[in-house]
Amino acid sequence: MPPIEDHPLRYQLVNELHARPFPTMQSPCTVVYLAIKQPSEAVHRDRTLDLRHLTDLLDRHGAPHPQPGATHHSAQLGRHMLKWEQHTEFVSYTLYFDGVSKRAFDPVDFDLFPNDWLAQAPGQRITSLMIRLEPRPAEEEAIKSAFADWFVPESLAVSSVLDDSAIMAGDFRIDPAGHMRFAVFVSDGTGSQRIGRVVQRICEIETYRAMSMLGFSRARGLSASIGALDAHLSEMMAQMTGAEAPAEQTLSQLLTVSAELEAMAARASFRFGATGAYEALVNQRIALLREVRYGGFQTFAEFMLRRFEPAMRTVKSTEQRLVTLADRARRAGELLRTRVDVERSAQNQALLESMDRRADLALRLQHTVEGLSVVAISYYAVSLASYALYPLAQVLSVSKGMLTALLTLPVVLLVWLSVRQIRKRLH
Repeated sequence: MPPIEDHPLRYQLVNELHARPFPTMQSPCTVVYLAIKQPSEAVHRDRTLDLRHLTDLLDRHGAPHPQPGATHHSAQLGRHMLKWEQHTEFVSYTLYFDGVSKRAFDPVDFDLFPNDWLAQAPGQRITSLMIRLEPRPAEEEAIKSAFADWFVPESLAVSSVLDDSAIMAGDFRIDPAGHMRFAVFVSDGTGSQRIGRVVQRICEIETYRAMSMLGFSRARGLSASIGALDAHLSEMMAQMTGAEAPAEQTLSQLLTVSAELEAMAARASFRFGATGAYEALVNQRIALLREVRYGGFQTFAEFMLRRFEPAMRTVKSTEQRLVTLADRARRAGELLRTRVDVERSAQNQALLESMDRRADLALRLQHTVEGLSVVAISYYAVSLASYALYPLAQVLSVSKGMLTALLTLPVVLLVWLSVRQIRKRLH
């Protein structure tokens, strides 16, 4: 039996399922994470610039290059392990190595990314993290004491994750060095892949949170414009109700408002849609950690519910408000067009009635002119006939006046019949 032919994309699509494995880590360990995004049109960016930037970092350590068109790559940089991923809107770099510094969250650890290399980045930093992984102390007070030294208590979120495999903590604040801090205390017996999974989830939660907040910034920027257009639209609808302005003038203004709303919605549609997708990823990644409350601290899910969810609701509210306002403008435009059409129909009806009256007057005038033309033609016809029959009048001994009188009635009758016949043919 001959082998069946494979779809040309079969292996490529299957390999995509295994393209981004979780990193394997041991405790203690230090993780440095960086996400870079172009300030605008990040989706349509030149992705070769991302590869060139990665290649520059690899060349500094003599590490192998990724394949052309690659979207992920791992390499050993001395005693550090690098994981690079290219996403739709951003690029992420994760560097991790065994051991931790004496000073918790030492900014020197971030110097693994050279300053001159950072300055040449094809974009801007959207977030950067420092994650400290340590073995879980036997005394719970030691963990709480470390949290009190490392984080801001007001916004600290702590959870026991993955069936008590680790204690995860973070305050989602930017420290003086410009990075966010997260700590993970790993329980005894936790495998390296599970540790890597926790670290990967932390990086994803913070990155997707930062990306989704871009939609919140866009929503706040649009609020003033939407409010002004809403007030203008309400004013125009009041004018429509009170007939304070000509309908065609109001329609022109309404079309301008509708165009502005459609343009605004088109510019914001991608960012609002992306915000919804990133929000779902944040909630999904937190759910996958299977959080359990630890030591009376708020969980990551609770932190997001109190601090993150209101921002996302603002984005959804702004998006819905923009859609509702565009629908209102569209309906108002339809009503106003109907009003303009009715007014134009009334004008056309009045114009037709005026034309009908003019046609009736023209017909009467035509009849009058026809009567006058019969008289004029008859006058000339009688004159011509009289001149033609004058010799006969002498033979018959009839005077010119008598001959003219005898010719007048037949000639008038003949002219009238002829004009009437011509008019019938024309009609």
